[in-house]
Amino acid sequence: MRVGRQVAEPVRRTAARQGSKPGRTEIPERVLEALREVSLPDPARIANAYPHEISGGQRQRVAIAIALAARPKLLIADEPTTALDVSVQAEILELLDRVVAERDTSLLFISHDLAVVSQVADDVVVLRQGRVVDRGSLRALIATPGSEYTRALVAGARVLDDALDNPGRVS
Repeated sequence: MRVGRQVAEPVRRTAARQGSKPGRTEIPERVLEALREVSLPDPARIANAYPHEISGGQRQRVAIAIALAARPKLLIADEPTTALDVSVQAEILELLDRVVAERDTSLLFISHDLAVVSQVADDVVVLRQGRVVDRGSLRALIATPGSEYTRALVAGARVLDDALDNPGRVS
């Protein structure tokens, strides 16, 4: 299925839910607008492309455009930067921050990566097997983790930071 058709579906459904029926040219215009909003270059080309014909970062932006096309009050981002290189990851985080601010939308950001979480959240809830094991400010949880699971997450992040800071040293 082409990208434009995927983005068009929530546009149609949202319009129907609101009791309107967009005209024949209105849906394609809204699709291009949605792709522009997530900063995709050449939205017309991307709308006509299949997902395998665009990059991973572009596919992630398309997924965000699809989610935003329904005009949600809450955007749930579950591991939105996994498998993206660091520069694309930063772009996606900036995009989410911008869109959430512009639309006055809430963001539920789900990730196991504390480094990524630290870029998007001030307050954190740590879950283990679906149960809350810690909650509070990220700064406080890193300084004094309350649960063994949170301590393990923080320790793992510190080991990774040390390895990145000291590439020749093996622990």
